Amino acid sequence: MKIIYINNSRLPTERAHGYQVGKMCEAFAEAGAEVELWYPARQNQIKEDVFTYYSLKPIFLAVEIKSFDWLRFHKYLDKPSFWLHSLFFFVNIFLKPIDKEAVIYTRNIEISWLFNLKKHKVVYECHCWPETKARLYKFLARSNKKVAVITEALKKLYLANGFKDNEILVAPDGVDLTEFNSRLTKAEARDRVGLPLDKKIVLYAGHLYEWKGAQVLADAACLLGGEVLTVFVGGTPWDLKKFQSKNCDLNNILITGHVKHSLVPLYLQAADVLVLPNLGAEKISSAYTSPLKLFEYMASGRPIVASALPSIREILNDKNSVLVESDSPSSLAGGIKEVLKNGVLAESLAKQALVCVKEFSWQKRAERIINFIS
Repeated sequence: MKIIYINNSRLPTERAHGYQVGKMCEAFAEAGAEVELWYPARQNQIKEDVFTYYSLKPIFLAVEIKSFDWLRFHKYLDKPSFWLHSLFFFVNIFLKPIDKEAVIYTRNIEISWLFNLKKHKVVYECHCWPETKARLYKFLARSNKKVAVITEALKKLYLANGFKDNEILVAPDGVDLTEFNSRLTKAEARDRVGLPLDKKIVLYAGHLYEWKGAQVLADAACLLGGEVLTVFVGGTPWDLKKFQSKNCDLNNILITGHVKHSLVPLYLQAADVLVLPNLGAEKISSAYTSPLKLFEYMASGRPIVASALPSIREILNDKNSVLVESDSPSSLAGGIKEVLKNGVLAESLAKQALVCVKEFSWQKRAERIINFIS
């Protein structure tokens, strides 16, 4: 089977979707598929290629599609710069000769619609249901015969909009379990990343968008006491600046900013507790998300405290995590304190999460999708 994964975004990127795309291309190739990754040529401050930046095996072909980079003029054109960029990219890939037997795989609904028009075999991987563009989205989505969604809530939406059960595969995101083969003690991990040995460490790894709930954790840090250090790993420069400014008076938090993905397992293993504080107000958080960090948390061997949202409950439960009320700093602080004071509970939760996460490797995800395609 040949899979052409078409992705309309800058690669490499600091954002999690780029890593997910790269790992899926690698996993498809390891599962026996011939894989090409197509993405647009863009100005990029990251000078490494996708294989080096994401530590991927060079077992698939990465193809940069030459296209005029209208996003260079974003500060002058605003949104039209993205529309023009996408239009030029779509025209270039539409005109590019493609083997009719190849499967077109994409996370972009417009690309799936485009190649369905050309009667190609297409699989659309759905990560959201945009409420503000629901009518257009439904129109584009109807062309698909195979859809991989990341949550049960997304599957229910597709079923409610006329899709058949056998046209939809629920495939939550995954993790590279080999990244956690080297089991480190907390002391060893802290020594590697420069975190203090004399503190209890509560850690969040991921972006700082509002719906991710990082600010709820920062507010909860005020309730944990000076002997607990709350560490935030990640964030784009713009979000990082806002988050630092808002929390500059807190002396028991540490904000590292973006780190290379290869360092993330070290930070996770340096923690006493890992936190997933997603907010409940937005559907992308409460129903549609399948956070990469959730699976990395589970693979790290450290206990998890998370928001009790439907999207999170699809993976976590009371046996592998402590689930707390979302959007509540006091509830979050209470869950963290419960784990910090109860070593037996912490060990039990971490062990059960390690058992559960084995079903969520990238390899198993890729094999399920290939079987679905076949």
